Amino acid sequence: MTSVEEPARQGGRIRDAARTQAEILDVATQEFARVGFAGARVDEIAARTRTTKRMIYYYFGGKEQLFTAVLERAYGVIREAEQSLDVEHLDPVAAIRRLAELTFDHHEQHPDFIRLVSIENIHGAEHIAASEKLGKIGSPALDVIGRILEQGQKSGLFTADVDAVDLHAMISSFCFFRVANRHTFGALFGRDLVDPAQREHYRNMLGDMVIAYLTADRATD
Repeated sequence: MTSVEEPARQGGRIRDAARTQAEILDVATQEFARVGFAGARVDEIAARTRTTKRMIYYYFGGKEQLFTAVLERAYGVIREAEQSLDVEHLDPVAAIRRLAELTFDHHEQHPDFIRLVSIENIHGAEHIAASEKLGKIGSPALDVIGRILEQGQKSGLFTADVDAVDLHAMISSFCFFRVANRHTFGALFGRDLVDPAQREHYRNMLGDMVIAYLTADRATD
């Protein structure tokens, strides 16, 4: 990690550290999502902020640490949304559908998150693996899914032998593919998966697929 002393105050003005770091992360998120980890340059990020390269090194330590901080904040956004999800008053079917809709909405509204995750997969998740924060953040959705599955299975409504991680992967895969593969899918099949006119169709289709899988008649002769 590069060692950088705190920059001197300019004009006697005390910097708002939280605001400066947030601005750096905003611009860094856009830059990493645009050109990837390898293509991003700290000089370019500094040029697009009201700060300096020296300040970026002071706050984050370097490009590796900055990218990790970007990932931590990106995952924190969806984890916060998951924590605020209230489905305790819903029946298992409605609860699972609402959870699927949350993931659908988040991925659609945060295309940079999809790009960042794709980039991190190219790098073998090395930044996530090295992050203590991401190692502890978990996924509140897994706890929620687990409780819903248990309730649905006890009532006999859910027949699938599936755990929370499998179901989370099932939901995420559709939501991720829809955004990540928008352009290639459109070029090959002439259909825009994020066309606003088709949004409710795909949102409902996701819920229908998940519920159909969970409630399918698996009786054998």
